[in-house]
Amino acid sequence: MRQRSPIMTACACLVFIATAPLLINGFAVNNNQILFLTNGFAINNQKVRITIPSSTKATIRSHNKISSSSLHVAREDPRKSISAAPSFEEYLKQRSEIDETFQVPPPDYDNEIPLTYLELVNLPRHPFNEAANRILIATEKAIRSMQKCELDNDKLQQQQQTAKEEEIPISAEQESVYANSYVDLSKVSTMGFDYDYTLVTYTQELLGLIYDMALRRLVEEKEYPREMLESGLKFDPFFSIRGLAVDRENGWICHLSYTHKVASAWEGRHRVSRPSLMAEYSGKRSLSPSERKRRLKPLNDLFSMAECCLMADTVQFFLDRDIPFCPRSAVNDVLGSITNTHISGDFHKLVAQEPEKYFEEKPHLKQVLDGMKAAGKRLIFVSNSPFWYCDAGMNYVVGPDWRDQWDVVITSAGKPAFYTEDNRPFREVDIGTGKLKFRQVLQLEKGRVYTAGCLKELTQCINWSHPLSSSSDQNDIPYDDIYSPLTSPTVMYVGDSLFADLVDAKREFGWTTAAVTPEVGWEIELQRKTEFRIAGKAIEMLLNSLRLYQRQLGTGLRTKEDLEVMDKMERLISSWRDEQTRLLGNSFGSVFRARYQPSLFAHSLRRYCDLYMSNVGSLRHYSPQHRFYPESPKLLSHEIRGSNPECCDIDDDFLDFGY
Repeated sequence: MRQRSPIMTACACLVFIATAPLLINGFAVNNNQILFLTNGFAINNQKVRITIPSSTKATIRSHNKISSSSLHVAREDPRKSISAAPSFEEYLKQRSEIDETFQVPPPDYDNEIPLTYLELVNLPRHPFNEAANRILIATEKAIRSMQKCELDNDKLQQQQQTAKEEEIPISAEQESVYANSYVDLSKVSTMGFDYDYTLVTYTQELLGLIYDMALRRLVEEKEYPREMLESGLKFDPFFSIRGLAVDRENGWICHLSYTHKVASAWEGRHRVSRPSLMAEYSGKRSLSPSERKRRLKPLNDLFSMAECCLMADTVQFFLDRDIPFCPRSAVNDVLGSITNTHISGDFHKLVAQEPEKYFEEKPHLKQVLDGMKAAGKRLIFVSNSPFWYCDAGMNYVVGPDWRDQWDVVITSAGKPAFYTEDNRPFREVDIGTGKLKFRQVLQLEKGRVYTAGCLKELTQCINWSHPLSSSSDQNDIPYDDIYSPLTSPTVMYVGDSLFADLVDAKREFGWTTAAVTPEVGWEIELQRKTEFRIAGKAIEMLLNSLRLYQRQLGTGLRTKEDLEVMDKMERLISSWRDEQTRLLGNSFGSVFRARYQPSLFAHSLRRYCDLYMSNVGSLRHYSPQHRFYPESPKLLSHEIRGSNPECCDIDDDFLDFGY
């Protein structure tokens, strides 16, 4: 008989199966105990083993001690009307009597888990339905065992770190290129790159600089209270994320799900309650398309994090001092101050003067560009920033000869108008003086720098042959929307802003698009922490317990007590989700998730981007002829869960309830 490891043994528990009629995969089970299906085998009138295997290892470089947060679950004593459930210590004693290989954890077991987490695994009890309570008790025990197993695995991981590296280094995941669709790089003949937050990335000092400049404009140009400058308002890098929207009508900062529902919102620095959300957004937390267009201003790029923070701080300043204000005016003033800060060029000058303070180093960028160039790919530089600013940044991250790598350099392009307009001629920039020349541009030449223009002009001003053309005479090649070498999937554009850089390129011209999303790297690191894994698995177990609980209740009307148990379970799940948000270190949680649903940002990323990565340097890990294969694009519940439409395996590695 195979011996189990101590961790596997300590993380296994037995639960009794509840009694009730049940319908499983079209087969009725009646008169006797519930018939669960475990890995395809029926188990009837027996005990079911819930196993958490020791093979699941924590894969993080270091373990941060779980800290208790201020989460509270308001509820009555759920056990007042029934006999008390056996304590976990009593359960462990019973378990050791049944299985001689089971090792009882030390008495200080609960001391290893924060009180907050212990509170969040105290499931409610039904006052009358003992069969339902067996499901709840089983889930509670399984969650406790999972927590202990995760903590034990984390300790084991720390002990073994000096002996060997982790099986999947976190850097490998952080620097992967992720595919939403099939992409064959060998068929990409032209690669375009954005500049800001793509070829160059910035330190947090830049967003702080933009915040400070915009705040001063609010005070000096819009005549906001001078006290705002004296009260210590500063950019908070831990408040906002990308992909939010501001509601012009009330000044709320909203996080939208992929269905355009407001998953969460903040008024100033306070979270808006659910009842307030329901009241504001017609009881459904969503707006019609026409209302969204009128009320919501997207905050989609990384620069907008300063915008979002200043918006919240301005509203909070007025609320704290009971100053009456018009939210629409405040929103317009903040947006205008941020816009004027960008177009004035003031912060660009400071950044260009101190590149080492504001630019992050890009040690692998030149390697990536040289590799693409050596593979015969054409490189196009298209940025909305002015030439002198691009020159300062590229000099810092690549070197003074950076323009030698590019076939075309276009600055102050004015995207997305660069894609959508067709009557914007190019102007040449004098590299020495930075001034614009007046002569007409009929051909784009390597080594020169151009500004403005549009895609139609670009296709008319280049001498590149169409990939399928057999003609050797460049004058015979027609440049129109059908035959242009720049209006096909053979062009790949890499940028950070979905709607300024990528949406029109994909939607209007069929380009292959790649998004730079540094949040991928940040969140991978955070989500591999033990605390985050515990929260995620607890949510899955609680959801599955709710499904089993409802199945046990049957198809009739629910009693008041039935619904109270479900309400309390849902509040527990909500508290665990709050814990995940706290662990992610900001007010809104994951940029890719709006509470429990994919965010609107994630939906747009999947819809309009073929590839995404944390930084351009990730491309160095792939051949210029690499073929990217997407993960299975399962979106509907029946595709994910398989044949059982109501319940799903929470996590085969941690809990096999069987149904």
